[in-house]
Amino acid sequence: MRTLSQELDRYLSIRRSLGYKLSTEERILRKFVAFAERENAESVSTAIFLRWKDLFGKANKQTWAHRLGMVRLFAQWLHSMDSKHEVPPRSLIPSRIRRPHPYIYSEDDIRRIVEAAAELPSINGIRALTCSTLFGLIAVTGLRVSEALSLDAADIDLENGVVTLRQGKLGKARLLPVADCTKTRLADYAKERDRLLGAPSTAFFVSDRGERLTDCGARYNFAVVCQSIGLRPSQKFHRHGRGPRIHDLRHTFAVRTLVTGIAAPRTRHGRCSSSRRIWGTPIRRIPTGMGSAQIGVKISFKDVGVTALS
Repeated sequence: MRTLSQELDRYLSIRRSLGYKLSTEERILRKFVAFAERENAESVSTAIFLRWKDLFGKANKQTWAHRLGMVRLFAQWLHSMDSKHEVPPRSLIPSRIRRPHPYIYSEDDIRRIVEAAAELPSINGIRALTCSTLFGLIAVTGLRVSEALSLDAADIDLENGVVTLRQGKLGKARLLPVADCTKTRLADYAKERDRLLGAPSTAFFVSDRGERLTDCGARYNFAVVCQSIGLRPSQKFHRHGRGPRIHDLRHTFAVRTLVTGIAAPRTRHGRCSSSRRIWGTPIRRIPTGMGSAQIGVKISFKDVGVTALS
């Protein structure tokens, strides 16, 4: 008979073969399965989930509803093969979909974030180097965190200043030109990274250990930086706390790009002038550059607020 850990390996392997990434799901489910096995549980049940919830740590109802959904899918798969596994009911943690209100960073906020990231303690200097470059790149390109972390060194054309996204959302690839100053910063990072590692790196953004920086690592370091400059309240026990998120750098880029285009003048023929064009294309094509189907659905002027538009 297979253990829950072995079943989880099979579950993740099958779903990934269908195209799912499941990085967050794997992290949560492995913690759940590890707890269940410590409790000597041979099957998934509502009781096990509730005991795990009580001991896992504090989180809001929406977060726990999301975790319940992950466990439910795993339990449904197990139940289809063995009825001894119980599927916790969805009503166990009632919730409704709630989109977080985006935080629009000021230019000073972004400057302080990059500067504070450059001061992060590190055993060899790579942590500070990576985080300051990563946060700055997301701020000036609007990349998703997962997209930036998936970049390989070969994806960055440092001669022509073009970033190739091979693993965008829904598997879509795209080319992203960057400004000369960004190209120079990326080149400096790559040179110093390889010097500190003592060898060329396959992954573009790496941790102190020379491995690809993980999503959890990026978010943790961003939370540390935000706490250090007062954008998030200080926390004990290395907790992230609540406050502005790294993904809000993407929101800020989109908003400021749109506002710049909207505020720019039109020509006498009614066409967009050069200042109303981003990356050489009209602002209506911004969603394509950001890898989004429809930017208006993601961010509305109601979300942005009057101050961001003034």
